[in-house]
Amino acid sequence: MKGELGNAKEAIRWATDYLLKATAQPDVIYVQVGDATKDHACWERPEDMDTPRTVLKIDRNTPGTEVAAETAAALASAALVFRKSDKTYSKLLLKRAIRVFEFADKYRGTYSNGLKKFVCPYYCSYSGYEDELLWGAAWLHKATRSPKYLNYIQRNGQSLGGGETDNTFGWDNKHAGARILLSKAFLVQKLQSLQDYKGHADNFICSLIPGAPFSQSEYTPGGLLFKMDDSNMQYVTSASFLLVTYAKYLTQAKKVVNCGGSIVTPKRLRSIAKKQVDYLLGDNPLKMSYMVGYGPRYPRRIHHRGSSLPSVSAHPAKIECGSGFSIMHSEIPNPNILTGAVVGGPDEKDHFPDERSDYFQSEPATYINAPLVGALSYLAHSFGQL
Repeated sequence: MKGELGNAKEAIRWATDYLLKATAQPDVIYVQVGDATKDHACWERPEDMDTPRTVLKIDRNTPGTEVAAETAAALASAALVFRKSDKTYSKLLLKRAIRVFEFADKYRGTYSNGLKKFVCPYYCSYSGYEDELLWGAAWLHKATRSPKYLNYIQRNGQSLGGGETDNTFGWDNKHAGARILLSKAFLVQKLQSLQDYKGHADNFICSLIPGAPFSQSEYTPGGLLFKMDDSNMQYVTSASFLLVTYAKYLTQAKKVVNCGGSIVTPKRLRSIAKKQVDYLLGDNPLKMSYMVGYGPRYPRRIHHRGSSLPSVSAHPAKIECGSGFSIMHSEIPNPNILTGAVVGGPDEKDHFPDERSDYFQSEPATYINAPLVGALSYLAHSFGQL
């Protein structure tokens, strides 16, 4: 990331500091602040928010294995980031990750059941918690190199692995990401016991390749990967990230992917990922950049309260809970440009209405942007080699 590495580490530390506070007590994790139903009933600026700040936790009696194992994965992966630049902080993160993962594994239960009335329908777990346990164990194996986690993966991997044809990677489903990560241990570190994950990763990759024998993916006429109507761009950015990541592992190991007799090279994976990112940034039938503030044409009416309502300096008086909906449903462009945010994106025919009320297509989210940072970093570094 060159000059941006310091900023990236600062952003990661901001999140891990929060996770350290949320996991300060053994076998307890504070997982949500706010009442989602009441928050969604208001269209107001963050400065005006007065909805309940209900604090929710998981513990031994009300487990939430998904969020606990995901927290362990976040702490373990961040420990790798700071291993050279801040050894003390890195050790703290790893120690906490180990403890949190033990809690996740020992007290198993789905997040959506114990806290259902608070987290559903907005943040329900649909894929179960097995994917997060495998994901957490994979990151702890990478961060610790301890045989304990390799043994855990060998013992439990099959039961936690999900269907081999499961080809999504996002905030709810970590299967594909875990397979790609574990394939590195086989490809690069030569851990023969993880050979199956190369096969699983290949199956995922083959499912994305247009025209390949095992391709399961649909593409719009303009060439965008299309998985679903709701926030489709999250699958575009996550798939692009996994494509360039796997291409890197394959290149290091001097390997290729065999899709039913059709040989797919790392260069082809990079090319597919680049095409997706280029589409996102404006190389598409509408010549629309789906990153706000980037390029001459981008979404002007994104589904975002702070962006759509006048700033406090422009409108000092409070905007009450329900008062903002008149603006939400209007055609007025957002006065505050949320630069860098990526929205849900076009439909399966490359259409994008740019309507604020259409949260399927016009809502930005951190889980859309996050994988894109990885793909962009790789593409920026590899520019000219593609």
